[in-house]
Amino acid sequence: MLGEHHLIVGGQRSGKSRQAERLAQAWLRQSESHSVTVVATALAFDDEMRDRIRRHQQERPAGMATVESPLRLAETLHAHAVPGRLLLVDCLTLWLTNWLMPAEGEADLAAWRAEREALLAVLPDLPSPVVFVTNEVGWGIVPMSREVRAFVDELGWLNQTVAQRCGQVTLMVAGQAWTRPVTPHEE
Repeated sequence: MLGEHHLIVGGQRSGKSRQAERLAQAWLRQSESHSVTVVATALAFDDEMRDRIRRHQQERPAGMATVESPLRLAETLHAHAVPGRLLLVDCLTLWLTNWLMPAEGEADLAAWRAEREALLAVLPDLPSPVVFVTNEVGWGIVPMSREVRAFVDELGWLNQTVAQRCGQVTLMVAGQAWTRPVTPHEE
């Protein structure tokens, strides 16, 4: 993993963030010149979410800087990518939520698509490896509402396209990691 992009996917409370932090700690141990920046995408709109964010911050291992990027992920990755720095994005699911289900106003689908394409375009040229955390939400029952079905579809497509730009994918189940190299799609 170390030196290439890595996607960590799983259900809620599957151990995704903890696994990403283990990879980041391994990166830090490789060299005294290595650093880690956590790119946090969550927005705190209620007390429960504020508690989740606070818990993640408190449990995060020492030596990891944090930047917040709820919408402009490609720009943030480009700005913080330097040789020797690992970027840990936690998480793509909340980033997508911020775009498709904004707390105020309507979703701007054209802006979302442009931002998604910007992310996909910037990944191959980043001088930093990136560890992405994301949810697998498509294994459950089919949601009743059109909006939620559209979100599940969009997240599935996002996960697939990001995975194709990563060297490895890890599936987290019950705190256990299953990792494999990415198999490129044949065109």
